[in-house]
Amino acid sequence: MNLFSAFFSGFTVLAVTAAQAAAEPGASPEGIAFFESKIRPVLIDKCYQCHSAEADKNKGGLTLDTREGSLHGGENGPAVVPGDLVASLLIEAIRYHNKDSAMPPEKSGGKLPDNVIKDFEKWVQLGAPDPRDGALNLTKKSNPEAAKEWWAWQPPKIWPVPTVKDTAWPRNDIDRYLLSSLEEKNLKPVNDADRLTLLRRVTFDLTGLPPTPQEVTAFFKDTSPDAFKKVVDRLLDSHHFGERWGRHWLDVSRYAESTGKDINLAYPHAWRYRDYVIAAFNSDKPYDQFLREQLAGDLLPAKDDKKRAEQLVATGFLAMGTKSVNEANPRQFALDLADEQIDTVSQAILGVTAACARCHDHKFDPISQKEYSAMAGIFLSTDTRYGTFFAAQNRSAADLIELPKGADAPVFPLVLSPQEREKKQADLEGYLQQANDMASATFGQSSRSSRSSRQPRNQQMLLLLRMNQIGLLETELKSFDESGKMRPLAMGVLDQPVRREETGTRTRETPRYASSTPEQAIASRFLERDGRFSRPPEFKIITDSPIYARGEVSQPGEKVPRGFLSALTHQTPPVIPATSSGRRELAEWMLAESHPLTARVMANRVWQHLFGQGLVNTPDNFGTTGSQPSNLALLDTLAIKFREGGWSVKNLIRGIVNSRAYQLSSTYDETNFAADPENSQIWRMNKRRLDAESIRDATLAISGQLDLRPPIGSPIAMRGNGPIGEFRQFPNAGIAEELLVEAGTRTNARSVYLPIARDMLPDALAVFDFAEPGFVNGSREVTNVPEQALYMLNSPTLATAAQKLSERVLTAYPTSATIDAPATLAQRVQHAYGLVFARVPSEAERQAAFNFFAKFPTASSEDGHQGSTTITEGSAAAWTSFCRALFASAEFRYLN
Repeated sequence: MNLFSAFFSGFTVLAVTAAQAAAEPGASPEGIAFFESKIRPVLIDKCYQCHSAEADKNKGGLTLDTREGSLHGGENGPAVVPGDLVASLLIEAIRYHNKDSAMPPEKSGGKLPDNVIKDFEKWVQLGAPDPRDGALNLTKKSNPEAAKEWWAWQPPKIWPVPTVKDTAWPRNDIDRYLLSSLEEKNLKPVNDADRLTLLRRVTFDLTGLPPTPQEVTAFFKDTSPDAFKKVVDRLLDSHHFGERWGRHWLDVSRYAESTGKDINLAYPHAWRYRDYVIAAFNSDKPYDQFLREQLAGDLLPAKDDKKRAEQLVATGFLAMGTKSVNEANPRQFALDLADEQIDTVSQAILGVTAACARCHDHKFDPISQKEYSAMAGIFLSTDTRYGTFFAAQNRSAADLIELPKGADAPVFPLVLSPQEREKKQADLEGYLQQANDMASATFGQSSRSSRSSRQPRNQQMLLLLRMNQIGLLETELKSFDESGKMRPLAMGVLDQPVRREETGTRTRETPRYASSTPEQAIASRFLERDGRFSRPPEFKIITDSPIYARGEVSQPGEKVPRGFLSALTHQTPPVIPATSSGRRELAEWMLAESHPLTARVMANRVWQHLFGQGLVNTPDNFGTTGSQPSNLALLDTLAIKFREGGWSVKNLIRGIVNSRAYQLSSTYDETNFAADPENSQIWRMNKRRLDAESIRDATLAISGQLDLRPPIGSPIAMRGNGPIGEFRQFPNAGIAEELLVEAGTRTNARSVYLPIARDMLPDALAVFDFAEPGFVNGSREVTNVPEQALYMLNSPTLATAAQKLSERVLTAYPTSATIDAPATLAQRVQHAYGLVFARVPSEAERQAAFNFFAKFPTASSEDGHQGSTTITEGSAAAWTSFCRALFASAEFRYLN
């Protein structure tokens, strides 16, 4: 076996071992939450009748109501093989590829929806996390009273600042809490980081960019005691701060510019929410106001049109999620939309997996299905405007919100001339007439038509094409005002009306037309298109939600008044008026002084981004399946000071980075490691790999290519409406794959402005573990795989960056009498190290560089002028290779 075979063989073994470990009870809280919300309800509804301990007869010897049963499988082998879709017989069965093993059977509802199948595939790829153990008792209830004793449900309290033995070491109370915990275990923190390491660390942490040579020089020249504090203040005041910390929140808010799932339609106006978040962090908008605006900005008072527009854009937080827009049942779509919003709000703001209670009482936390339904009523009473156009594959088109004209919101400088409008309107009317004729004729045809078998199929495809063209034209025409300028449109939410208005729009779900064939089903959808923006009648007004038995839309029970989670309510909650959805009251409940989680969760998120791990290491799950805090007294203190200090994120960061704990080195200590290998007590700074955005932005910045000007919009917005990818059913409308995956090479703007389409991320981000935009992501995975090293060595982006950096180095230190004389070579090497690593090279590194260049022949030629030389291609290539090696090094990608 050669070296590469051995390496990849070992890598495969490790991958399989990791996947198998994920199926054990210690699976990640995120994986368990995914199982509880997406997998268990389907198993209960579709599989347990035939494949459980309670079934009259386990068909095929297969039981799916326990983890071991799923892994062991039945007569044909394992139903689930963690990490392996091909070997998992359950996946084969639900895909319906083999009619003999297809499940669920037709009598039980037939093939599952495509989005549910994708959920199962994702679950297996995650390693099939499954908390079940032994036989499942479907009637078993959790003990809410016992679960309420969990630490996270108790309000934060003021803890006395501990006394420490080493009184000279702490610089603030943060240090005292940490040092006290270390001293209890007879541990000591390591030494402080050197100044260069500290400057590089804090500059990346606060702006996502490397320090410039000028910033390094200025820091070294400043010998005052508060030199580092001045650096921190400068970085917090930089407009790059919002780009860095806004991106952290975009991970949490599952920001993306497309629906994902089945057809994956574009969200051309999502960028407004991105820019709102960046601006909010730059202005240090109080976090409580930041949340109010995202949950209920449309319901808040506004002093002028500009503020009104800002608040409307903020509600894009609730509209940004994934959507199965081709869902055939509008009631199912409405409930799924509300569920996705509950899941996002509860995890992002509260660190609670409330969506796990959709189909049954939460298995681990004191959240009942009744309380879930109470929250669902809030979001079912909300009109979500995400702005996808009417299309044959989009049964759930939606409008957008037009921002007030006085806000002067930015729009693209595009103009629709009167002639263009007239032509597009004529095209639209022609397509409408053709589609109407085709749809009407479809119902007039006999079921035993004499037409050829090919003709109905052609008719069907032509009708599909016309429906898509109609939707695109309608949306384009509505995007321009009467003068031909683009309208300032945004994603967001509004309240449903208090009572249903009588209009000409039909609201019933049953079509007027029978649709016994695929052609008739499509025709029926077109003829019913005047109701395409409708919801089920019961969800077209402010209303309460029923409790749905097992989460089934066909089994509504008693209605539950809109409300909140009792385990988190430690004072009288606000009353939800009958005339309001309850979103504003929801925000005020979350921000109440007695609320145990809101301030804690955000304080923990900030700590995590600065130390590489949170005080609670499951930032999106503070429930009983999550981690306990490594230092509850410190977490509570940070949360209380955060709230009492006006919810200022910048002040919270300032206090943390000015602590001595943040300024520790990452030095290894054998005694400390033996006692605390995970560094949960913070005896040193964690070494951290830069995230995808910082790697790309630093590469561009160091090579002199980074364009720091914030762009308007995004490439997806410039392309307009359409699906992600190109399809013949959407002529001239699909957003090309290369536009998205190659986005990192098509612009030199900061990475936060790259297009983020679900299922088609830019390569420059995807290779370095960019956040999956379909879910709340408080913590990204960090992998170290061969693809990353290959990318740093071979990608066009890095090739160009290495060339540009070499030119920058050569220009900074031109040759004099002879090319690459030792003194000039030393200056160039030192300059390159300073740009890439923010430090000078060691003597060994300097010598290694000299040895490298000694392998290349002297590359110079006299040009006839004394003391003048030119650099030949060979010399430039050598320096490009040297710079590429610096970029490809681990040190470039890591913070110490």
